[in-house]
Amino acid sequence: MDTSKLDFINRDPNEINRHIKVAFEDILAEPDGIRSIDGVWWCTNICFLFWRSCLYKMLTLTCGLCIASYWGSEFAFVAFWHIWFQTPILRTLEINCVSCQKIYAMCVNCWLIPVCEACGNLFIHFKP
Repeated sequence: MDTSKLDFINRDPNEINRHIKVAFEDILAEPDGIRSIDGVWWCTNICFLFWRSCLYKMLTLTCGLCIASYWGSEFAFVAFWHIWFQTPILRTLEINCVSCQKIYAMCVNCWLIPVCEACGNLFIHFKP
């Protein structure tokens, strides 16, 4: 595990959480027709930023490690399941299906096609 490559500036380089906009301007906005007092708007911005930052840091401190442990375990299990069970099962089915496909093709070629050709030959002489 190489933690030396962690980017502490851009923590979402793949933008997987771009749908979460939590900047003040993205949440609260006053249209041109109705405005609060400038001081109230400034204080609202300060309160919003303080509580967003404070609560987010408190929640990540208290819950973040447990949640990260859970998701790490979950993705380890998913990787284990795919590597050791699902992929070999699918590969086994793929190998066995080749045999089934050959048997199916032989049955169709030996029984169904001759019957269809015989029926076709019976009705070939009928003309509207």
